[in-house]
Amino acid sequence: MINFSFLSVIRSIILLTILLPITACDRYLPTQNIPTISITAIPTSTLSPSPDLTQTSTGPLTLRIWLPPQFHPSADIRAGKLLQARLDEFTQRRPGVRLELRIKAVNEPGGLLESLTTTSAAAPQILPDLVALPRPILETAAAKGVLHPLDGLTNLLDDEDWFEYSRNLASVQNNNFGFPFAGDALIMVYREEIVKQVPLDFASALTSTYTLAFPASDPQALFPLALYLSAGGEIQNAQGQPSLNAEILKDVLAFLHEAQYSGFTPYWLTQYKSDQEVWQALLEKRCELIITWVSRYLNKSPTNAVATIIPTPRGSAFTLANGWIWASASHHPENLALSIELAEYLSDSDFLAKWIEALGYLPTRPSALGAWQDASVQMLLNQVASSAYLFPSSEILAIITPPISQATIQVLKEQKDPYSAAQEAVEALAKP
Repeated sequence: MINFSFLSVIRSIILLTILLPITACDRYLPTQNIPTISITAIPTSTLSPSPDLTQTSTGPLTLRIWLPPQFHPSADIRAGKLLQARLDEFTQRRPGVRLELRIKAVNEPGGLLESLTTTSAAAPQILPDLVALPRPILETAAAKGVLHPLDGLTNLLDDEDWFEYSRNLASVQNNNFGFPFAGDALIMVYREEIVKQVPLDFASALTSTYTLAFPASDPQALFPLALYLSAGGEIQNAQGQPSLNAEILKDVLAFLHEAQYSGFTPYWLTQYKSDQEVWQALLEKRCELIITWVSRYLNKSPTNAVATIIPTPRGSAFTLANGWIWASASHHPENLALSIELAEYLSDSDFLAKWIEALGYLPTRPSALGAWQDASVQMLLNQVASSAYLFPSSEILAIITPPISQATIQVLKEQKDPYSAAQEAVEALAKP
C-alpha cells in the first residue's frame, strides 16, 4: 500500500533535489567499471509548474505513460488485465488524475529511444511522465539528459527486498533513474526425457554425450562472454579502457575447442545467429541442451523442457541479466511527483508477484518471487536471480564482443587455435 503523504514531502523537495550532480562511475560487474558517460539533467527552468497537484485549469491532471507492446494493458491476456486493474485502482485513489497511454515499439523507427530524443528536442512538455524502458535504452536516455535522476525523491530502492542485479538495472553512474520491474537472464534449457545428467561445469561437459546449442555467430557473443566473466575475466583495464585478459579468454576458447571435438558444441553451431534459431533447434530435436532466455523458457517452453543455470568453468552459479525499468521524463514537477507515486504503486511486491509471473519474466524482488505458484520454477529463478550480474553497457558490448564472437567462430571452425584466436581478439581492441 502506497503512503500518499509521501507526496507532500516530494513537492517541497523536488525542485531542490532533481538536479543532483552526477559524477560517480557505476560498477556493473564485480570485476570491471563501466566507462564514464556525461549525463545532463533536465534544467529546472524547463519545468512547468501547475497550481494544483491533481487539478489543472482545464480539468484533471494527465499522466502520460509510454509502454512497449508486450506490456499493453489488454483485456485479452491475464498480464494485461492485471496491469489495467492496477492502473484503475490508482486513478480511483487519485480521482483528479487521468492516465493517457501510448504504445511505442522498442527498436523500430519511431520507437522508445527515438521518440524520447525527438520529443525532448521538439516538444519537451509532452514527454512521458512514466515510461517502461529496457536497460540499454535507459542508459542512452539518461546520458542524453532526457530522464530524471530520482535520488532523494524516493526511498523504495533502499528497501532490502530487491535482488542485486535489479538494483543495478536502474542505476547509471550510481544515480537511480527508475524502478526495476522485470528482468531476464541467460539459462540452460534441456529435454528432460533424454538428458539424465546435466553438465554444469567444463569437465562434465567435455565427457557428456549431449549437444549444447547456442548462437555461436551472434555478434554479441553473450554465452562466451558469460563464460569469460564467470572465470574472472575483466573487460576494462586500470585506465578504464575496454580490454580483455588473453589468458582467461584462451581458457574459454580452449574449452570450446575441446567441446567441438567431443561434440558438445559442434562446429555447425556457427550457423546460428539468434536465440530463436537455437530454440527451434531444441524443438526439432537437433540438440539436447540450449542456452536461452528466462522469458523465452517461461513463455514458450514445451512440456518436456526443463531449465537450469548455465554451465561455467567450475560449475558455480553465474549468469548475465538485463531487464525493464519504470522511468520518468516529465517536465512538470507535480506530474513527476505523481509518476513516482504511480511507479511505486506498480512496484508493490504483491502486485509484481502476479503481474511478472503472468508476463513470464525474471522477478526483481525476492518477496515477489516467493509468491509464485510453481515451486520448482520459483527455486530455479531464485538461483538465477541471486547469481545474476548486469550486462555490461551497450558501449562496452559494442567494443569487446565482436572480437570474442570472431574468436569463437574461428575456434569452432578450427580456423585458429585458442591461443592465436585469443591474442588476435585482445589485439583487435588496441586498434583505432
